[in-house]
Amino acid sequence: MRTGRKIFSSFIFILLISINSFAQEKQKITVEWIYSDEGQSITQLPNYYWLTNGKAIEYDSRVAKENRVLNIFDPESLTRKPVVDLKTAITNLKDATGDKSYEYLPVPSSISKLGDKAVFVLNGDIYILTFAAADFERVTNTSEVEKNVNFSPDGNLLAYVRNNNLFCYDIRSKKETALTADGSENILNGTLSWVYWEEVFGRNDIAYWWSNDSKSIAYLQTDESNVSTIYYSDIKPWVPRVIKQKYPKIGDPNPIVKVGVIDVVNPKTTWIDLSKNPYEYIIRVNWLPNSKELAIQTMNRYQDELNILIANAGDGEAKQILKEKDPGWVNIHDDLYFLKEGREFIWMSERTGFAHLYRYSIDGNLINQITKGEWAVASSSGSAYWVHRSVSAVDEKNGLVYFTAQEKDHKEKHLYSVKFDGSDFRRITNLDGTHKIYFSPDTKYFFDTYSNIKNPPVLNLHKCSGELIKTIAESNKDLFAKINLERPTQFTVNARDGFPLPVEIVKPANFDANKKYPLIIYLYGGPYAPQVLNNWRNSIYFDNVLIENGFLTAIVDPRSACAISKKLENLLTKNLSGNVELNDLVDAVRWFKNQNYIDSSRIGVWGWSGGGSFTLNAMTNSKEFKAGIAVAAVSDQRFYDTKFGESSMKTEKENKDGFERNSFLGTAKNLHGRLMIVHGTYDDNVHIQNAWAFIDELIKNNIM
Repeated sequence: MRTGRKIFSSFIFILLISINSFAQEKQKITVEWIYSDEGQSITQLPNYYWLTNGKAIEYDSRVAKENRVLNIFDPESLTRKPVVDLKTAITNLKDATGDKSYEYLPVPSSISKLGDKAVFVLNGDIYILTFAAADFERVTNTSEVEKNVNFSPDGNLLAYVRNNNLFCYDIRSKKETALTADGSENILNGTLSWVYWEEVFGRNDIAYWWSNDSKSIAYLQTDESNVSTIYYSDIKPWVPRVIKQKYPKIGDPNPIVKVGVIDVVNPKTTWIDLSKNPYEYIIRVNWLPNSKELAIQTMNRYQDELNILIANAGDGEAKQILKEKDPGWVNIHDDLYFLKEGREFIWMSERTGFAHLYRYSIDGNLINQITKGEWAVASSSGSAYWVHRSVSAVDEKNGLVYFTAQEKDHKEKHLYSVKFDGSDFRRITNLDGTHKIYFSPDTKYFFDTYSNIKNPPVLNLHKCSGELIKTIAESNKDLFAKINLERPTQFTVNARDGFPLPVEIVKPANFDANKKYPLIIYLYGGPYAPQVLNNWRNSIYFDNVLIENGFLTAIVDPRSACAISKKLENLLTKNLSGNVELNDLVDAVRWFKNQNYIDSSRIGVWGWSGGGSFTLNAMTNSKEFKAGIAVAAVSDQRFYDTKFGESSMKTEKENKDGFERNSFLGTAKNLHGRLMIVHGTYDDNVHIQNAWAFIDELIKNNIM
C-alpha cells in the first residue's frame, strides 16, 4: 500500500483532458526531460560509507561510468584518492568473470568496514575485489543465485544465502561452509518472506546478523507452509509463466518465524527458546556488545504489545526485560542501543503520545527519560518511512546521544545532542529544512545531506559540534538555471475543528490572482506519512509540467499523516482510509474553493498506493472533485497484508463493521466525477484483485 510518489505522465494527462482543454504549446520542463539522464542526475550526490578507522569510501555516480572508482576520503585532511587502480581492476574483472564486455566498475554489494576490499554479486555469483592488488577473486560458481552478501565485522568472512540456506566463506582459506541445510520453498534461512521484507524490515532483506566478534551468526528461520499463495500470469514467453508469491491476507496465517544462533566454525544451530513469551512477529534481533547475548523484539498479532527479551546465545534461554504497549499499535523502530558493555540501553517509546528516548538498566528498570516535550524524535533518512530510526550516533565516552527530531518544526528534521541524563539539550543544525545525518563511527564527523522546498540537496561535512568543515557536493546548479523551476509555498488550512492542516501549493511565475485556475491535489494519507515537508522533492518537476498546462498543484496532509504525534496516528485505529482522513481533505478543498483564484468546478485529485485508496475515498464519499486518478489503490483492506492492515484495522473478528464501513467496494456505486484506475497486473504489494473488485462494483451499478 505504501510506495514512493511515482509520476507517470500518461495517467495525469487524463486530468488535463478532463479538467482543462487548453494547454500552452511550450513547456519549461517536459516529461521526456524528467526521465532523461539529465533529469534523473540533476540532484545526484556522491555516496559515502564510513570505515572503522574514521575515513570513508566514496562512490560518485555523477562521474561517467568508465571513470567511476572507489575513493578513500579523509575528513581530517579533506583529501581523496582511489583505493584501487581502476584500469587493473577492470582487466582483472574481465578475467575473473570471463566477460570481456565490462568497461567500468559496478557498484559493490558490500564493503569491508576495514576498507580493504569489496564484494560484488555479478550474474548471481560472488566476487571479492581486494583493493591493494586490484584483484578479483571468484567466490562462487553455481547455477543458483547468491544474495544477501555481507562481510563479518573483522572482514575475514562472508555470509550469504543460496537456495534459502545460509553459507559462510572464509576469505583466507577460500573455504565455503554450509551453515544450514533445510532450506526449501517454504523454509527460509537468513532471508525474509515477503511480508517481513515489506512491512517489518522496510524492504531490506535483513534476516541474519554477525556477532561483534565475527564468530557467530544469529538468523531468522521462516516457515511459510501455511501462508496463502498468490498467483500472477506473466506476459511471456508464448506460454506465460505462472509466478507464485506467499502473501498473508488479513486474518490469515502468518509465516512462523524463530531465531537461531550458529557458530560459523562448528555449524550447529542453537534455537532461542521464546515459549514463555508467545508472539506473532519477531521484529528485531540485536547482538549485545559481549557477543554472548541477543536482544530479541517480539510483537503480538494485534501489534499493541512489544516485548524485549535478552537471550543467551549459548543455551537459548531468554528473559523478558521490557514490555511496550500502545492503544493503537506499536510502531517498529531501530532505536535500541546498548551502553556500558550492555549494562544499560537507550530505547525509543511513544508512550506519551510523542516519540522520545529513554535510558534503562539491562534488567528493564527505567533510569531516566532522555528527551521530552510535545514534539517527536524522528528519522532523518532510511529505506522506508514506516521504519523509524532517530538516533544518529552514541558517544559513550562523553555520555552524549545524537539524534534527529522535529522539535523546531514537524515539517523539518534537525540534528540534536543531549546527555544520557537528559541535560545539555541543544540543536546542532541551524538551516531551515531537512538534514539527513550520517555520523562517523568515532562520532567526530558527520555528513549532512541538506535541502528545503526551495533549494535542492547539498552534501556537507561537519564536526560533531555542528561546525561546517566543507561543502562536499552540490546539485547541478547549471542545469537548475536552465529549467527555471517554480517552487512550492507551504502554509496551513484550518479543519472544521481548528486543526491546522499542512498544505503546499505551486503557482506559475505569471500567476494572476484575478484569474480562475483549475487545481490538481496530490495526496497520500495513512498514518505517519507526511508529504508536506520542508525538503526537496523531485516530483516538483512534474508539478511544473502541470503548471505549464494551466493548472495549479497542491498537496494536503490529513492530521493522521503529518507525523506530529502518535495520538493523531491512533485516530486511524479500526478506521483506516475512513472519515478522519476524508474530512480533513474536504475541509482543505473547500478552503481552496473559496479562494478567488481557484476554479471550484475544476478540482482533480490523485495518488498512488495509499494515495490511490485516498482517491477512491474522495471520489466515492464526497462530491468535491471533477476527476481523479487512483493508482495501485487498496479498494478493501481485507485484500491487504496482515502486518500493515491489522496494525490499524485489526481483524474482522474485532472490527467487521470497520472493514465494511471503510470498504470502497460498498461505496463504488456513489462514484462522483471521472475516475481513472491504474494498476499493474504484477503488483506484488497491492494486488490486482483490488482493481478488479472495484471495477466489478462499477459494472454492477452501470457506471462505465
